[in-house]
Formats: sequence, C-alpha cells, structure tokens
Amino acid sequence: LRVTYGQVKGSNPRDAVYYGYQTHLSGVMEKYVPGDYEFDVPAKLVNLYNTKDYGMYKDQTGDVPVNFTATNHTTGGNSGSPALDAEGNLIGLNFDRQWEGTMSDINFDPRFSRNIMVDSKYILFIVDKYADAKWLLNEMKIVK
Repeated sequence: LRVTYGQVKGSNPRDAVYYGYQTHLSGVMEKYVPGDYEFDVPAKLVNLYNTKDYGMYKDQTGDVPVNFTATNHTTGGNSGSPALDAEGNLIGLNFDRQWEGTMSDINFDPRFSRNIMVDSKYILFIVDKYADAKWLLNEMKIVK
C-alpha cells in the first residue's frame, strides 16, 4: 500500500512562469482543433460546453474543473491512485507529473514536484452529462 499526502497547489518552476493549480473545460476548448490527433474533442462534449450544460459540476467560476495539481510525492505506477480530501472523500485520480517534477524519483523538491490529477467533478460530469450513465451515479454517495 502506497500512501502520500500533499496540498493542492500551483507552481512557479522558473522566472515569469506560473502554473495555476486548476484547469477547466474552457481550457480544453481553447486547445480544441477539429480532426487533430491530440486536440480533437467529441461533438457531444463541444455541445455541452457551448450550451453550458454543466449541472451541479461547475465550480465557483461557473466552469467545470478538469484537472488539478498537488504537491504529493509519487513515482511511476501511481496512475489511478486516489486523491482524498481531509475527510477521506475522493476528489480526484492521479495520472501524471508536471515535467519540472519528474526528477522527484531521485530528489523530491517541493518547489517543482507536482502531480496532475483528474478532478472528480469532471469524472462525474462525463459519467452523467456525456455518457448519460446515471445508473452509475445512483450507486455512488456523492458529497458536495
């Protein structure tokens, strides 16, 4: 069992470069390039964005949070590890590390080491609004 802890936090890896801690659906759409291998977005998700059909999944900005970064110390093989809040509620799933923090396997530096996690609100948004799989939501205890 691997356990790590950290704080949700952005970073300032070098002069004049700042990464906020949160990305949103609007940021996905900013990068959208129809037909592009990396940056295409399914038509249904584009429609949900254009109609702002976010339901309960929008945050205080009015947008759907997609990913966030935190100071957790992880290594290869941690993709899919849960991110829990102080009460033990699932708030996201780890899937990557910020490029500047890849050295953390050898030397963890809290100034640069950031994990990237998909936000549970985005997961629920996709399950509910995109996949229309409400039966899955009925099996979950969703804490707001």
